[in-house]
Amino acid sequence: MKVLLFVILLVICWPLALLALVLYPIVWLFLLPFRIVGIAVDGVLELVRAIFTLPVRLLRAI
Repeated sequence: MKVLLFVILLVICWPLALLALVLYPIVWLFLLPFRIVGIAVDGVLELVRAIFTLPVRLLRAI
């Protein structure tokens, strides 16, 4: 899908398509720390949820 959108942009406005092609890796590198923080926060929230639901799971097992 991304390739098709890039080709359409390339046909319509090739300078903008080339600029997007150059800036995409830079933006990806800039957003990478936020993605890593999001994964870490998701892991911590899953751990807290598991801790709070542990007594219910233990009671259901009996």
